[in-house]
Amino acid sequence: MIETLENRFPARDYLVELGAPEFTSICPITGAPDFGELTIRYVPDEKLFELKSLRDYLTSFRERKILQEEVPNEVLEQLVADGAPRFVEVEGEFAARGGMTTRVVASSGTLPQSWISD
Repeated sequence: MIETLENRFPARDYLVELGAPEFTSICPITGAPDFGELTIRYVPDEKLFELKSLRDYLTSFRERKILQEEVPNEVLEQLVADGAPRFVEVEGEFAARGGMTTRVVASSGTLPQSWISD
């Protein structure tokens, strides 16, 4: 579903951070729109995510009924399936509704050991 490109530097560990500051979906319980920002951080292996395809995938959530807690998890599963990154993290920060904010972080894989501090 998300197109990929060849990573010309697969032997190097590097972090790619992508932001979607205008993410929207629909609450399945109330039918109200949910507004938030998604941040995707990944360490590529053989593939990079093609940005237009990724943007189109994220835009497809505008008409979907999905819980805020499910969004980062579903996006994560699609990224792992399509790009097989060494590490990927999807963070969703949703605007307040009813006096409550939501922040969800889902991840898969491992960061390079040299990036982890003791």
